[in-house]
Amino acid sequence: MKAEAELPLRKDLARHLRAGHPWVFRKAVERAPARLPAGTIVDVTEDGRFVARGYYDPHSAISVRILTREPAEAIDAAFWRRRVARAVALRRELVRDTTGYRVVHGEGDALPGVVADRYDRHVVLKLYSAGLTPHRAEIVEALHAEQEGVAGVFGRDEIPRDDQDEGEGGGSGRVLWGAEPPERIAIDEHGMKVLVDVRRGQKTGHFLDQRENRRMVRDLARGRAEALNLFGYTGGFSVAAALGGAGHVVTVDVDRDAIALARENFRANGLDAADHAFAAEDCFELLARYKREGRRFDLVVCDPPAFAKSQKAVEGALAGYASLNRAALAVLAPGGLLVTASCSARVSAEQFADAVKEAAYKARVDLALVAETRQPPDHPVSLQFREGRYLKCMVLRRAG
Repeated sequence: MKAEAELPLRKDLARHLRAGHPWVFRKAVERAPARLPAGTIVDVTEDGRFVARGYYDPHSAISVRILTREPAEAIDAAFWRRRVARAVALRRELVRDTTGYRVVHGEGDALPGVVADRYDRHVVLKLYSAGLTPHRAEIVEALHAEQEGVAGVFGRDEIPRDDQDEGEGGGSGRVLWGAEPPERIAIDEHGMKVLVDVRRGQKTGHFLDQRENRRMVRDLARGRAEALNLFGYTGGFSVAAALGGAGHVVTVDVDRDAIALARENFRANGLDAADHAFAAEDCFELLARYKREGRRFDLVVCDPPAFAKSQKAVEGALAGYASLNRAALAVLAPGGLLVTASCSARVSAEQFADAVKEAAYKARVDLALVAETRQPPDHPVSLQFREGRYLKCMVLRRAG
């Protein structure tokens, strides 16, 4: 499909698109189209000259997401298959020892707004723009046609309203192709079994971007008597710590269903859940209580949800990260390790590090950075799209 409409840009705004940025914001469009349906393929132009081609979304602050900069490239079924095939090939080359991984990572795979995660033989698809809805069938066809052994594609759209941040909207779940997924899909993650609920779980059911960090925690847990996993969700970091040798692991999350699944994940790995503790409560309240009680841990994992869901929330998010890490440091034993992460795309690695540094200063604790990681290779980042570098994780050792 060639373009059905043209969108002229305001003066001097095309160079970012030519350099590779995949978004055209509403304020960058010189004349907003009247009654153009979501999903319409449009050509973005400057002074009448072609700049890029993408799909239109009238409901988002991002009016156009760019699909190609080649004027001869049509957006049709063959286009979606080519892009998905390219993404699948990258995973074949770089992803090892897991049956759970991201197949398509939106802008990082030149398919902005499209996220697809594979759990064993099932793929979960999330579309983050109303502009993708008319193209859903072709995307689904590409996902099962370009991968071997796919039994079904399950859709969990997350299309935000105009006043919401990207990725904040409500989702729906239904089979888009093939078989219904089981109640729990079991995946193998570097030898650790993980049970995933793709219908009711957060995002697509599991936080695949922390996979390599869970393996790291498994190595770090050796010889640690007490471990604490804050915002533990379904216990991925907790199981990793227990398998690595931590004697007693406390898993905390406000979601009772997630805590119940965390117990199941312990049992699925041959671990006795009775040897560990599970708390369905607020992490800040629990940390305050542990501080009063003088409780200390040799390993603390702190992986909260995104604190900054809009640019105006960044300042508050930084204060929140400082406060949370200060509270975590209050229960970290001398010589202990803090594994702390941020998934807020609008918070840079430098800003996050400064927030943790402030936490250490106020807690009067000396910390040494021993490791620093970003997202794994199945979550690639375009160098022209710095917003894609969202995951930051630091391992810090408290002076003994």
